Amino acid sequence: MNGRSSGILLPVFSLPGPYGVGSLGKGARAFVDFLVQAGQHYWQILPLVPPGDADSPYMSPSSFAGNPYFIDLDALAEEGLLTPDELASARRDTPDRVDYAFLRKTRLPLLRRAYERSGDAWAAHTSDFVKAAPWAGDYARFAALRAQLDAPRSRWPSPAPEPDGDEVGFHLFLQTVFFRQWFALRQYANARGVSIIGDLPIYVSDDSAEFWARPELFQVDGHGSPSAVAGVPPDAFSATGQHWGNPLYDWTGHREEVFSWWTERMAWAAELYDVVRIDHFRAFHTYWSIPAGDTVALNGHWEPGPGMELIERIQAAVPTLNIIAEDLGDLDADALSFLQHSGLPGMKVLVYAFDSQGESAYLPHNCPTDSVAYTGTHDTPTFVQWLFDEASPADRDFAADYLRLRADEGFGWGGVAGAWSTASRLAIAPMQDVLGLGADARTNTPGTTGPHNWSWRVREAAFNGDVAAKLRHITHTYRRG
Repeated sequence: MNGRSSGILLPVFSLPGPYGVGSLGKGARAFVDFLVQAGQHYWQILPLVPPGDADSPYMSPSSFAGNPYFIDLDALAEEGLLTPDELASARRDTPDRVDYAFLRKTRLPLLRRAYERSGDAWAAHTSDFVKAAPWAGDYARFAALRAQLDAPRSRWPSPAPEPDGDEVGFHLFLQTVFFRQWFALRQYANARGVSIIGDLPIYVSDDSAEFWARPELFQVDGHGSPSAVAGVPPDAFSATGQHWGNPLYDWTGHREEVFSWWTERMAWAAELYDVVRIDHFRAFHTYWSIPAGDTVALNGHWEPGPGMELIERIQAAVPTLNIIAEDLGDLDADALSFLQHSGLPGMKVLVYAFDSQGESAYLPHNCPTDSVAYTGTHDTPTFVQWLFDEASPADRDFAADYLRLRADEGFGWGGVAGAWSTASRLAIAPMQDVLGLGADARTNTPGTTGPHNWSWRVREAAFNGDVAAKLRHITHTYRRG
């Protein structure tokens, strides 16, 4: 990430399209074209993995696999794997929200028909893919067993039965299709000067292929269940802390195995993305450990993480992959020193900047060059929501004065200009902030579940010349490009 540049955060599920969820097809290419027209050089996404509990991409059944919901159905139809009638059955008029209930009921049965028609050519593609993706076999067997037993891993019999071979083949086919489409989309973006920023959840789910196939990587009890789980103490996102429930890595007992797995994971990320944001990066320094069975995050405690040894191992293994360290939350001096020593850029978020009573490291004039400035993230309110629904009157007045916000221009644009004006080498705005949207467009509210999370979608009409021209003008004004 050289020079001054900027980009937009938009999850794949948020892309426009007729099939109930964003995909790797026409809507994705339309967004890339919009970014080019708007003078942007980065597209940041959320994890590409299949969703887990509450449709969250941060509790996925795999750290490596792609989400089959994102497969471009039109491309399958063009290859003769789906019929026009089948495409029509997949249409869902939900342009503003992902319809997960519809997808869970209909999408895999539809994709199975494509698999049944796939033939020898696709069998060869799958064979080549498995050779290039050593994780795929474990994932396909796990996904097949989960479908056969119709239950999460914790409720499987012991020992689990052998997975059905055809079901395994189906899931390998899905991953082959997904990644062929993803690599084609990334090539389309890169050829137009747009780099992809991926997102890597630091933890995995206990209902995952990794926990099932590689339990030695995790802190487990004598029954093979997590002995402690992840979360965070109280911070800016939650006054009571957050209980995530992910299993924790066994950094002490199986350090070399965990390091090797992380190196493999980052090498795969380097195949997929130009830059990757590591979520909850501070856990490499110290992580919050909550006793298994305890539902109260406050009852956890800090434990030492792998430290710089792992960071250096990753950097040596994948030197071409740029990394952004998600360093939000309540960091003590030691954790801040660790981040600085890593040499990786952290995040500065505008909606946390405006304390009318004091100074903030997130104020635009305080953002260092080696950082990424954001108007907001997938876990924060939109800029307009924060300004009118969550900021105190004094903080709102301070933000309005500092950013010179004007109703006639649009308050969202003022937030974008604030992030773009920083010294940060890279500035990012969620698409919702570019459009000046409020609470209805928030991507996720931490600590809550429900259809309001992980479901917002943008309409293709938003990728218009007026919005692109305004964004290009702001980008040029602050000499990003």
